[in-house]
Amino acid sequence: MFSRPSLIARGVAAASLAALTCAASPAFSGDDKAFFEQVSGQWKGPGEIVAGKYKGTKFTCDLTGEPAEGASAGIKLDGTCRVGVFKQPMSALITQKGKTYIGKFLDGANGKGLDIVSGNVAKDKVVVGINRKKLNGAMIARLQDPSTLNITISVKVEETMVPVIGVSLSRQVDNMAVGSIE
Repeated sequence: MFSRPSLIARGVAAASLAALTCAASPAFSGDDKAFFEQVSGQWKGPGEIVAGKYKGTKFTCDLTGEPAEGASAGIKLDGTCRVGVFKQPMSALITQKGKTYIGKFLDGANGKGLDIVSGNVAKDKVVVGINRKKLNGAMIARLQDPSTLNITISVKVEETMVPVIGVSLSRQVDNMAVGSIE
């Protein structure tokens, strides 16, 4: 069995990944690649587990996303999420494969992570299906504005999707003033 901090950190990371990942899309368009380019960069923000055994647990994430290399749509993510004094490294790689996306969070469902198995990209939103053994769910990430990304992770309980994690990330920008010398 996994320790509480480990389970919480994995859940937090999965939610954070939604901000920067996508899965199966029926047809690719320039919008898919544009979406990934739009959400690339540095993101930071708080989240909370809103249901289940660890309800009320708060966390923060600091993540960096880069568009996938080459012509394919997708993204590479690295960073950390923190629950109290516990810090968990995060990573993901999502790539276009044919008419779909494939991906994994950490080392995938065969390890300690999750597989990304389905989904679609809209103008300002991505919805992905997630899977780990008997766990099925979805992550929804909506770009509220160029600087705010809201994420919800839900899991399937019988026939109902139950929200369990919410995250709000803010884009981190370098506001260093640059001037000229006279």
